[in-house]
Amino acid sequence: MPSVISTDVLIVGAGVAGLWLNARLRRQGFSTVLVESAGLGGGQSMKSQGIIHGGAKYALHGALTGASEAIADMPRRWREALAGNGELDLSGVRLLSEAHYLWSPGTIAGNLTSFFASKAVRGRVDQVKGDQLPPALQDKRFKGKVYRLAELVIDVPSLVQRLADLAGDGLLAGQTIEPLLEGGVLVGLKVDEREIRAQRIVLSAGAGTASLLEALGLSQPAMQRRPLHMIMAKGPGLKPLYAHCLGGGTKPRITVTTHPAADGQWVWYLGGDIAETDGVAREPAEQIATAQKELGQLLPWIDLSTARWATLRVDRAEPLQTGLTRPDNAFLAEEGRLLVGWPTKLALAPDFADRVINSLERDGIQPGPATPLPPLPKPPMGVPAWEQLLP
Repeated sequence: MPSVISTDVLIVGAGVAGLWLNARLRRQGFSTVLVESAGLGGGQSMKSQGIIHGGAKYALHGALTGASEAIADMPRRWREALAGNGELDLSGVRLLSEAHYLWSPGTIAGNLTSFFASKAVRGRVDQVKGDQLPPALQDKRFKGKVYRLAELVIDVPSLVQRLADLAGDGLLAGQTIEPLLEGGVLVGLKVDEREIRAQRIVLSAGAGTASLLEALGLSQPAMQRRPLHMIMAKGPGLKPLYAHCLGGGTKPRITVTTHPAADGQWVWYLGGDIAETDGVAREPAEQIATAQKELGQLLPWIDLSTARWATLRVDRAEPLQTGLTRPDNAFLAEEGRLLVGWPTKLALAPDFADRVINSLERDGIQPGPATPLPPLPKPPMGVPAWEQLLP
């Protein structure tokens, strides 16, 4: 029978949100155990595009919304952490691009000029030309306009690895998770028959949180899934591109990020409007054909003739909202010792950690006496989607 473990905070779900929270808590002196049933970062985190949004894309049609105000400070916090002088030391994490770009193919460029000069985005957006353009747009046939956003794009696998290093001895691979009750009150969890008692239990397992709540006999907070049908292209003709291509609506027509594959080639990972409602309804072959047509129109000078293609269905997990609207911030609900949350997007992992730490402070939860953990089975690293799906 495995020994009983006591810890200050027990976290379930080792995506970037759970790993970031875990590292923050440990830095403040709390003991933690972080449970993961699959691979580290292997759910939504390893399927994300790695963009640390600062909210500019949310302000495309007028004043800054609650979403853009909430997220505006995230790039600064991530930059400080990546430089090694922030709330976490993430020095060594690979930065794919110092900026993300907004690119208009020409038809709506005129409307954007006055918008980007407006008070709403001044100081966060600059137009770029010539050799300042992203490599994939440096062609004499390119007629659009490009704006540089003060937003980062990070290599998520190297981020997950660094956060796992900061977790020390507290990572635990666990498949079966059940409530640990005393007098009908939740005091911890049983993980593969190992009893873990904690002052607070945090569920940050993304889409997996729904089944965990069901196992605990809870129906709230309710979760919604926002499906995506992402596209990947891999080939020698691809050049790095990190940009939202703007269409006529409020969403980017297509969002391109570029990721290094293990064999040294680049992979384009395509999201945005193409991956949403209509894209979700398409079969993979049709979705790939749609992406090929879009890229052929937008970037006819890029040689895609030898590219290999794949699609990936992703469920973004969020707290239930009226009409499936997007939440503006990270979300946290509290029920006794149980804290349940969703960061809602990669960039908001620090905001999610803030909310948990504020809850601990408000409830007077202090680090307990330090006791070493027994050796625990460790979860493996998750694998990026493009390594699984593209040869």
